[in-house]
Amino acid sequence: MSALRPSPIAPTVDFERDGVQHGFLRLPYSRDDSAWGSVMIPVCVVRNGKGSTALLTGGNHGDEYEGPLALYELARTLDPRNVSGTVIIVPAMNYPAFRAGTRTSPIDKGNMNRSFPGRPDGTVTEKIADYFQRELLPRADIVFDFHSGGKTLDFVPFCAAHTLPDKAQEKKAFAAVEAFSAPFSMRMTEIDAVGMYDTAAEEMGKVFVTTELGGGGTSRAETVRIARRGILNVLRHAGIVDGAVEKGRTQWLDMPSGDCFAFAEDDGMIETMVDLGEPVENGQVVARIHPVGRTGQAPQEIRARMSGLLAARHFPGLVKAGDCVSVLAVAVQE
Repeated sequence: MSALRPSPIAPTVDFERDGVQHGFLRLPYSRDDSAWGSVMIPVCVVRNGKGSTALLTGGNHGDEYEGPLALYELARTLDPRNVSGTVIIVPAMNYPAFRAGTRTSPIDKGNMNRSFPGRPDGTVTEKIADYFQRELLPRADIVFDFHSGGKTLDFVPFCAAHTLPDKAQEKKAFAAVEAFSAPFSMRMTEIDAVGMYDTAAEEMGKVFVTTELGGGGTSRAETVRIARRGILNVLRHAGIVDGAVEKGRTQWLDMPSGDCFAFAEDDGMIETMVDLGEPVENGQVVARIHPVGRTGQAPQEIRARMSGLLAARHFPGLVKAGDCVSVLAVAVQE
């Protein structure tokens, strides 16, 4: 790390100053319409003396909205008198993608959640990832990154953490998940962990918590309420914000293996055979993919490779070969 050149990002806030600050992470970006322009990533710091630090992010993918809605609101309303320590809020982490309403950046097509540890001399997305890797993650004790399904997936609303080699770190993460108190709580398995923000945080020993709250490239009143209540619960659980955790009923889920996932093998129009949250038996048809190039052809059947409940589904009506069409999870008795 020490051999790398400094980050080009300059914060307009002081992370060590008490009170509330609203500013930017300013990243120089020379382009056709602004020779000496910048990407201005909104950031808020709420600090009150010494204590733990929470790093809260949304918009890691730009078409996911519960996180930004919860975090812009929190930045506007959080009173430093109720804080012990520091809350760093970045509501739209991949700001160019967020402004474009796309999963990846319109500047470089960078997927923020596959760009870590980043590079200070790389693409815009890599420069943002590098700043988080070197400047923000080391400050944090707990890292909370909001996700939803974006335009291509829809999820039952859950909060999640990963099974980790360090069981003490894992225990803290699952305790924060329980405090969030979403309708579902997930012991999560990633199908692609390379370059991910959560991997970067966990490898530093941070408590990392995330969500999947709905999807379809929009938000719902219910999922926004879950996000806003949940993030305050986590901050209270961590002792950073005053007040009691508002616990609700949660169903713990587990994703035990790659058999949870099903993928399309052909292009076509998808017919979902099971609704979100419904039970699924091993071998059951969870979706059908209808050929659309001509009439008279039978649909491809997507069958479950395990029993559980439908935790996620492909959202748009058309799919391409290789698209994830369903995710199953197993209910865990706590």
